[in-house]
Amino acid sequence: MIHEAVVLVLGEVPKDLRGEVFTPQVGKSAPPYYSASVPRQLAIGGDTRVIDGREVVFELRGYAPDVLLIQARFRLDNVFSEATFDAESHVLERAREILRENGGNTELSEEYTVFIVSDYAGEPEQFLDHAEIIASLLKSERQELAAREVEYTLQSQIKYTRDDLAIIDWDGAFLFDPGADVAQDIELLTLANLQLLRHRMLDRSLESRLARVADLVRPPLTFRAKDIERGLLETIDARTKSISELQRLERDIKLIGDWYSARFFEVAAGKFKIADWRRSIQSKLESIEDIYSIVAENFSVSRKHRAEWIQILAFFVLQLGWFALIVLELFYFTRELGAQ
Repeated sequence: MIHEAVVLVLGEVPKDLRGEVFTPQVGKSAPPYYSASVPRQLAIGGDTRVIDGREVVFELRGYAPDVLLIQARFRLDNVFSEATFDAESHVLERAREILRENGGNTELSEEYTVFIVSDYAGEPEQFLDHAEIIASLLKSERQELAAREVEYTLQSQIKYTRDDLAIIDWDGAFLFDPGADVAQDIELLTLANLQLLRHRMLDRSLESRLARVADLVRPPLTFRAKDIERGLLETIDARTKSISELQRLERDIKLIGDWYSARFFEVAAGKFKIADWRRSIQSKLESIEDIYSIVAENFSVSRKHRAEWIQILAFFVLQLGWFALIVLELFYFTRELGAQ
């Protein structure tokens, strides 16, 4: 029997990633267009480290333009052991260091661990005797979980054949497959984490935009006209880019298909609350739309009022001019009468 773990860390980096296109493996009855439909990965580099006397293979991949993926794979003596927590933690720390070395921010990142059991005989349900430690590892929780929490955690299961089983949770997944045919499952879990990170990045960007455009609702003064015009242009640009990004994220998900891969991804996406993130982003986009409408209306009214005041002032200046001419004419007229 073989026990392994794959640690995934995805984070935003402040540079455009470059590398050769990496083609993920496809299996378990994926649709023929699967490889072409999912976001392309770029192979950036790799390294092998010895951590706690254990060889760990690190692969660096990227999703253009700015998401770095660090994938670390290593063997375990016994995945159903408390020692697995320490092994996972030490590998995670090294993966975080790699992300920071590439300019990434660990606060805006996703971490996920996939535990793999292969080369066994019989049905995978036999391993549910270790339900407590499985649930604890999936939740990255060393404390003993309540029986109800363990039961709830193990409910998110999906099977393709009689001999395999996947249990998916927020922080990790267990994959049982006698032939170790888990490459596509790992790619789907990576994609789900990518979707979650992209939604978080977009949500953060919209929060920043909302704070900026909210300032534009204040009554504009004459000397702020250029700032308001610039703010309106930024708001339009932000809305356009955000809508485009959200549509791209939805398109990536829809193209996975209705096969095993789609059902697997659906379970992962449900655990990651991606639909809730999408609704939150839609709400923020609507808020930006409302603020944009208010600002545009106020700015238009303000410019109209300024134009009206300018016309009124110009009228008074004209009247003063006519009054001055009348006074001058009267002065010259009376002067001529006096001379006669």
